[in-house]
This record gives sequence, C-alpha cells and structure tokens, in this order.
Amino acid sequence: MDHCFRIRKGLYLLFLLSLSGVVCVSIRYSLPEEKKSGSLVANVLKDLKLGPGELSARRAQLVSKSNKQYFQLDTRSGNLLVNEKIDREALCGKMEPCLLLSEIVVQNPLKIYNMETEIEDVNDNSPVFSTNEFELAIPEQVPANTRFPLESAQDAVLGENSVQNYTLSPNGNFWLELQNDNSGKRYINLVLEKPLDREKEAQFGLTLTAVDGGVPQRTGTVLIKVNVLDNNDNFPQFTQSEYKVKLKENSPRGTLVSKVEARDLDFGSNAQISYSFHRVPEKISSLFQLHRTTGEITVLGPIDYEKEANYHIDIKATDGGGLSGHCKVLVEIEDENDNAPDISVITITSPLAEDSPLDTLVVLFSITDQDSGDNGKTSCSMEMNLPFLLKNTANNYYQLVTQRPLDREKVSGYNITIAAIDWGSPRLSSRRTITVLISDVNDNSPVFEKSKYEMQVWENNIPGLLMGSVHAVDLDVEQNAKVTYSLVPGNASGAPAASYVSINSETGNLYVLRSLDYEQIKEFQVTVRASDGGSPPLSSEVVVRVVILDENDNAPFFLYPLQNSTSPCNELVPKSMEAGYLVTKVVAVDGDLGQNSWLSYELLKATDPGLFSIGAQNGEVKTRRPLTERDTNKQRLIILVRDNGHPPQTSTATLNILPVDGFSDPYLNIASVSHEASEEDGSLTMYLVICLAAVSFVFLICIIVFVVIKMYKKESSFITALPQFPPAFPEIPETGVDSQSGSLSRTYRYDVCLTGGSLSSDFRFLRPLIPVYSMGDPNVSENHRISSISQETSEQAEGQKQREQVS
Repeated sequence: MDHCFRIRKGLYLLFLLSLSGVVCVSIRYSLPEEKKSGSLVANVLKDLKLGPGELSARRAQLVSKSNKQYFQLDTRSGNLLVNEKIDREALCGKMEPCLLLSEIVVQNPLKIYNMETEIEDVNDNSPVFSTNEFELAIPEQVPANTRFPLESAQDAVLGENSVQNYTLSPNGNFWLELQNDNSGKRYINLVLEKPLDREKEAQFGLTLTAVDGGVPQRTGTVLIKVNVLDNNDNFPQFTQSEYKVKLKENSPRGTLVSKVEARDLDFGSNAQISYSFHRVPEKISSLFQLHRTTGEITVLGPIDYEKEANYHIDIKATDGGGLSGHCKVLVEIEDENDNAPDISVITITSPLAEDSPLDTLVVLFSITDQDSGDNGKTSCSMEMNLPFLLKNTANNYYQLVTQRPLDREKVSGYNITIAAIDWGSPRLSSRRTITVLISDVNDNSPVFEKSKYEMQVWENNIPGLLMGSVHAVDLDVEQNAKVTYSLVPGNASGAPAASYVSINSETGNLYVLRSLDYEQIKEFQVTVRASDGGSPPLSSEVVVRVVILDENDNAPFFLYPLQNSTSPCNELVPKSMEAGYLVTKVVAVDGDLGQNSWLSYELLKATDPGLFSIGAQNGEVKTRRPLTERDTNKQRLIILVRDNGHPPQTSTATLNILPVDGFSDPYLNIASVSHEASEEDGSLTMYLVICLAAVSFVFLICIIVFVVIKMYKKESSFITALPQFPPAFPEIPETGVDSQSGSLSRTYRYDVCLTGGSLSSDFRFLRPLIPVYSMGDPNVSENHRISSISQETSEQAEGQKQREQVS
C-alpha cells in the first residue's frame, strides 16, 4: 500500500511539473574543503547542455539554499567558482555527506537546475579529547576484566580522516577495548587485566592516544590517572540503561527533560550517588544541565530543531566509594512552527515594458520554511485586481507573469504584495512588497487640442507675422512625448504651402512668410503634422484654415465714365428736357468686399450745381430743373465715388453734358399720330426682336472673323491698313441743325419714345448713324467717338480753339 502511495505521489509531482512548463535537472559536483576564493569548481555549460553566452542571454542566476553564497557563476564563461572559503566542519559538523544545495535558474524558457556540491573532507583536524587529563578511582579487589568506560576523542573530520584507532601506553594492569554501537558510534573501555593492590601501588598513570586515518596521520593524547581505592563492593545501577524522551524545540530554560535514577546497595558514603555527564561534547553541556544529586536533566540553552533533531547524552552515576554506573539518554526534538516562510526574490524585471506580451516573466521568487512536515509546507498568494498571474513551479518556486495588457499611461507602476503562509499551528506568514515599474513604449500618437484650427490674418501683413499656434499632447513620457511640428508637403491655393507659412518645430507657432492680398487669395489651408520622438515615431495631422481679412486697400474705379481715360466723356441731352430727366448712369466698382465695397456717389463739382443731381446709391445723373436760355451749352460735372471702408477710399470722374437744341423736333408730330399706330405696336415688337437676333448673329460672326484674322496675322505677319473714315462735317452748326432745312444732320439718328397722349419724350439711347473716328486716335472706343463727334459738332461755331480742345 505504501509503495502504491509513493508511485501515485510521484506521478502527481510529475503532472504538476508538466503543467508548470518548468524543467528541473540535477547536476552534482564535489569540492575539497578549504579551497581558496576564486578556485574553479567546474564548468556548467556542458552539464547544462547550453552554448557559450547562453547563460548571459537567458539571465542565468545562481541561487544558494544556505545562508551564505559560497559559489559564484560566471555567466559569460560558465565557470562555477568558489566565492568564500569553505570549512566543512563548521558547515556540516558530523553530517555526511556534506552537501551545499544551489539552483541555477535560467529564463526564456524558465528552467531550474538543481546543483548539489559535496564538500569533501580533508585531514585538517587532529583528534581532541575534552580534557588533558582523566582521573579514575578504582577500588582494590576489583575482579579482573572489569571495564571502565573512557571518553572518546573528538575529530571534526569524518570518514577515514576521523579517529580510526586508540592505543594505550604499555602497562601490566590494563588493556584497551574498542566497541561500536548500532549507530556506528565507537566506545572505549579500559579493561582491568588483574586485580589492583593499593598497598603495592596506590596511583599510576596511563597515556591514551587517538589516531585518525588521514594522510599524514594526526594524533591526540590524554593522560589517565588511576587512583586505587579501598574496597567498595557494589556499583551504582541505573533503573534503565537507556532513556528515550521527546522535547519540543524552543522549550524555555529550566524545562525538565528527564530524570535518571541509579541505586547502590552499599551503605553509608559508598551508597551516596552523584550524577554527571560522561563523554558528551561541549554543545550538549551548553544546552542541557544535569542536577548532581537528583539526576534531573533540564534545558539550559536554546533548543532548535533546525540545527539538531536529536541528542545522545551519556550519564554517569558515581557512589561515595568511587564506583560508577552509566546510562544513555536519547532526546528527540519535536519540531515547532517557529519559522515563518522566507520569500527570496531570484530575479525581477523592472522596469517592465508596457508592450510586454502575455505570460512575460516579471518576478521569479522562492519560498522556504526551515520547519519540517506540515510546518514547512507553504502556500503563496497575492492581492487581486492586478494584471499579473501567480504560477507555482517546482521546488517552491513561483513565477509572476503578465496576464493582461499593460498601459503605462494609466498605471506607471505596481506595488505587488506577496503573502506566504505555512501549514503549521499556529500558522505563520510573511509578506514582501515588490515594486515593478512600467517603462514607456511609444504607443500614443500626439493629439492636437482641436480637431481643426482656424486662424485669421489681415491682408497686407508684414512677412514673418505670427498668426497663431497649434499644440499637441503626447501621453507618453521623455523622448516618446517630445513633440515636433512640421508642415505636410502640399499645395495651398495653387502654390506650395511652405511658400505661405512656416512653423516652429518646437513651439508650434505658425508664421506667415509673405504679404497676402485678399483680392488674390481669400483663404487657404495647410496641414500640420505633429511627430513624437519615439522609435518608430508616431504622428498625427490637423488642418489649419487661414482666413485673410479684407482691408480697405482698393479705391473705387469708374467703369463709366471710364476712369483715367485720355478722352473726356460727353453726353448729349435735349435742351427741352424736363426736371428729373435721366441724363446717364455712372458705374463704379471696388476691388474690396463686404462693407469696404459699398459705394456711394456724390456730385463733387458742377458748372451749375443746381441743374443736375446724382443718386447716392445708383449713380443716376438726373436734371433737377428744365434748362433755360441762361444755362451754358456745356455742363461739366465732377463725380466722386466713396466706399464704406475705414478710412474710406474715393475716386473722381469727369462728365461733360452737351445740351442739344431741337434735336427731337422732327419727331414731335408723332404725338399727333392716330390711334392706329398703337395697334401696330405688336408687329413692331416682333420686328425689333428679329432685328436684335440678326444683330447678335452678325456680332458673333464678326468676333469669330476677328479672332481668325488675328491668328492669321500672327502667322503671316501681314498687317492690313486701317480703315479710313470721312471726317466730321465742319459745316454743322453748334445746334446740330441743318441751317438750310432746319432739320438734324443725316449723321445722327435719334430713337425717341413718346408716351401716348403726351409731347414729353425720354431718350432710350443715342447712336451715330455712321461711326466717326477721330483722326488723332483711331483706337478710341465707340462711346468716346460718339462723345467726340458731339463735342466737335457743338463747338465748330466757336472756332478753331474749341475744336482742338475736343480732339
């Protein structure tokens, strides 16, 4: 049944090892004691089946199971070296074999190699007796072959180097007997060869020599003084030859261990018995105390199960006559749960990268308990809600591995408290806090404070002006959080973005590189990239919209009358016009927008300020009253246009108005036309539409012909002669009326619309029948040519001086 239980236990242990994934291999070395520090023990690479440099790469560590680190491991070469001089006798005492237990722990994957180093004894100690002189009191008439036990010599070494033999100096009364008990312990008895006679020799001395088996041999001696006493017939006899007792460790001083008792059949002083330790080492005398008269054995020093589990004590009872008896007391120490578990950290990975994969080894530690049995069994736990998992491996090793992803931005470090508790009664526990710092990994891109930026800058700015700044934050730390800014290559309004703005790579300040004109570009967009300093770097981008604000930097410009024209603008009006008559409409534009482009007109200067007025908003020039004979034949108006900017911009234009007398008389009879003419308005409208379509078609054909001719001229470099037109008729008087017939000249044709039942008329448009060009400037526009002809016609009566002014 017990054999089956051991098999099941072994299979269970093998199953646990297979689950943990930890491979345990045992290696064994031997080393003579007293080796100097730095001495080579062995090279472990071959035994561990590892390659050169693999120990260092896999973070190998040598873990000692004792209180001191007697060895050190060179992970580069694999040599196992003596770290501290080893004294076998101080380390193990009489224990054999003397083993130093260590473990070599390698990671990735985790493997534990059990290493046993046997410390071999060297003959560096001589046998030693507890005293330099023994005294024996032997009564005369003691029969031959009586045995007198002697104290054995103590030799710190073991095996062949320990005491192997004893010799006694030559004499005629005693010889030496050697005996071994069941435990292998050797006893020495001095055997009486023949009875003693006090009257012949009352005292004599013997020399006892202990010899060990080392090379060279070492010896130790003691002098035995034998005193011959008068006759004492009975020896003290113990009630038991061997006492077996159990004693709990850590028993307080004075605790009764046992009580021995011896009896002597003699009377008087020969029956008085005294007790003493016999042939006991010094450590027993320091731990136990024997009462001389009562035979009570009590605790004197600290009893520690972990140091010694049992003690063999020899007791001697001596009567008043010098005779003695002996017994043995076997004290078995019972283990108490007096040692709390000890948590020893083997390796720790700190700081730990936040992108470490799952099952990454963070901490490797072991738990030991010096107690035995259930008192030495331990269990381990740690606090919950941590991203780590505790795994139990072989030989009371534990692994702390990651079980959830880590995020340094949320938690930068963990204080992990590990608790170990034994199975004793009462249960003892210990705690250890391990700090694991989380190192930063560049896993966060810079984040801009806004999803989109908008900046405004006034046009006509100074180059290098600060427009604004962008700012991005990176949740990483140190170099991974260092943000630099740059412009993403691209175009902004048809030009490279870098030609408009620049950015400070450290502060994110945006500067405009050149002066901007709102009339050319009203807004543009650039893309800013924020990159961190990690490896590889992470980045994010944001769009910056730059809006140019309009300034009132454009003065209004007259389209009609054309501003800055070399020829004056002349308008013909009938002298018979009524108040409110629409003379013309001036048109101006402003390159600015918004409020800056709101225009207002005013009459800045006029020949007769009371004759004309201008609409402030629409620019319509109208008469304020009818013309009189006193009004001049030429009215000169200076018109000012003003925008609504701050400060406002203005422009002026000159308009000449030429009143014409009677140019509408031939058409006055139209007012008396019968009502039948109105019935023909429908057909007239149709004719006008047809004419308008024909004119438009002819105009389109002319444009096409003009383009073709231009292209042909470029290729052939052929220049055609400009058309020549007949000059204006100088004989036309100022009034524009033929002096002979009293009617208008055939050069002009007026379109007069009369309202039904009224003699008043409004001018729709005024066109010359035949275009007349000035001889001085053939390229003047049609409006200017009309104005020039009108002015020339009206001023011919005034002489040559006026004609030069018109031209």
